Amino acid sequence: QVQLVESGGDLVQTGGSLRLSCAASGRDLSGYAVAWHRPAPGKQRELVAAITSAGNTNYADSVKGRFTISRDNPRNTVYLQMNSLKPEDTAVYYCAARGVGSRQYTSWGQGTQVTVSS
Repeated sequence: QVQLVESGGDLVQTGGSLRLSCAASGRDLSGYAVAWHRPAPGKQRELVAAITSAGNTNYADSVKGRFTISRDNPRNTVYLQMNSLKPEDTAVYYCAARGVGSRQYTSWGQGTQVTVSS
């Protein structure tokens, strides 16, 4: 199973930017779909952004145009570039990986805290 470690969370002001990293070990991440999640009211968590092994991406409506997910396969890392941050983006962000043929994200990191001050 792939192990994931997130980093890059910090305290920023409204309108600021952060780049989160999700570094993998134990397996080659290039064959996995990877997604960033955060807790959401009324839900266990919401999918913020996802990228397939082929590089196709999708985003939650709340972050479209502000967040960009990308992957660096030689570094075995997936990134989440977060721009124009808002206080409502404050959360612990988790990355998760889903193997080929799997419908669920089965490998999760420990999370990284993002706090956006108003």
